[in-house]
Amino acid sequence: MKKVEPLQVVDLFAGPGGLGEGFSSLNNGRSFEVLVSAEMDPFARNTLRLRAFYRALKKQNPDALKDYYRFCETNSAVQPWTGDSYEQWKYADGEARQIKLGSIDGNAELDAILEEKLDTSKPWVLIGGPPCQAYSLVGRARNKGNSEYKAEDDSRHFLYREYLRIIQSKKPAVFVMENVKGILSSKIAGEQIFPQILKDLSDPDSALGIKTDSGSKYKIFSLASDDVYESGMNTDDINLSSFIVRSENYGIPQSRHRVILVGVSDDYVSGLDNLKLLPAKGATVSEMIGTLPPLRSILSRGKDTADVWCGDILTHLDGLYKDLTASRKRDLSLEIELKIVREAFSGGRLNKGGLRVKKDKFWDGSIKDSGLNEWYLDSQLGVWLNHEARGHMSADLKRYVYAATYAQAHNISPKGHHQFDLPGLAPLHKNWETGKFSDRFRVQVKNQTSSTITSHISKDGHYFIHYDPNQCRSLTVREAARLQTFPDNYFFLGNRTQQYHQVGNAVPPLLARKIATVIERIIAQKSTAAGR
Repeated sequence: MKKVEPLQVVDLFAGPGGLGEGFSSLNNGRSFEVLVSAEMDPFARNTLRLRAFYRALKKQNPDALKDYYRFCETNSAVQPWTGDSYEQWKYADGEARQIKLGSIDGNAELDAILEEKLDTSKPWVLIGGPPCQAYSLVGRARNKGNSEYKAEDDSRHFLYREYLRIIQSKKPAVFVMENVKGILSSKIAGEQIFPQILKDLSDPDSALGIKTDSGSKYKIFSLASDDVYESGMNTDDINLSSFIVRSENYGIPQSRHRVILVGVSDDYVSGLDNLKLLPAKGATVSEMIGTLPPLRSILSRGKDTADVWCGDILTHLDGLYKDLTASRKRDLSLEIELKIVREAFSGGRLNKGGLRVKKDKFWDGSIKDSGLNEWYLDSQLGVWLNHEARGHMSADLKRYVYAATYAQAHNISPKGHHQFDLPGLAPLHKNWETGKFSDRFRVQVKNQTSSTITSHISKDGHYFIHYDPNQCRSLTVREAARLQTFPDNYFFLGNRTQQYHQVGNAVPPLLARKIATVIERIIAQKSTAAGR
């Protein structure tokens, strides 16, 4: 029987590899294989390369997987490879490239790789999330009468153009493009840019001013509705919001809303009605992170010991209870919950975690959904990776323990000055009472899907407060990664801020795998029709 080769995937603007992980994990790597992933951030690229190394070991040299686990589990480990696994490390280094797309050197490097390795005689897939805002200026600002605008001076312009150029020149069977939903309302010179993006993606030759008889056109499918856009259509006839994918509706434990476009070449659209993802309920925050080891936060100012930290939290709880009962505010549920939390508080026994936290039998990370257990857990890994609490000021810890207790009492996160209305809770923002910062402190409520994990989590944790008042902290990188559906053996490199940034910027890998399932069906349908 003839061996079926996996379909080649090119991943541009790859970040830490969320999209690529989803595609390459389908059917244990038998369906798709990442040919090259390009990312300009050096820390995200290091994460990308380490993951490519893991996949290469699984596929090419499973006996040497011990090298990957040794690196993950050893604090003093400098490099992940040994002589036994060096070939796979070289392979990973060639797959995960630090490339600045849009630059002369970066474009030349990518072109050389594709020329050498990409087999365009077979169907292949382009994935990625290029910045789109500046693309909208491609030659159009000049047409609007702005004679001073020079597209060649706007580096962001070249980022989107690079993605479009690869579609035009290499003609993928399918492309998947992800972006923030704000792209739907973005305007340049008073003109919405998203309709133009649809027009240009559906006809890349015309978009780039290339006249050819052999070009490909693409139909742009929604993953959430029956809507399809094709070249020549009036964009007023289509609901542009239909391209928003609400992740929580498809089994992702996060309310993440992103625009995802699936472009299918005219050669592959025959017989396709829609590409809708199968609905599935997302798990809750506590189901996802409740069985990870509990941690205490770190005091960022003054002495940081478990006793000092515990004393601070108890003082805050006593003060909050006293202030609440003395105020005109009558909130019996919160009053009772504060009392329960105060009496049961045992945070002093917790540690702060670390880059590598040794596993134990009490906190096994298990999830009640067996399918999710299979996706996340790795019995060969003896540590929890990237599970380290960060530092907070004592004043913020007061807000955290109040907010988490409030969420337990009312099943919602408190908002703004009307609910953060006890002494010492209002932050020093002059606009605090305008409502502009009403979500400044947000608890990830335990029995709901999480809010969107964004790169802002790298700046502070106020928007990502753990639901457990006993821990009184923001989410760790590992907890955020779980809500983003990264497997537990996915190791994020760089300092902690860089790790948070990578997690927040990524496409959830489990969502990407669901998308990959749809893409595989498209190409398999064509192959079956062709009798292959």
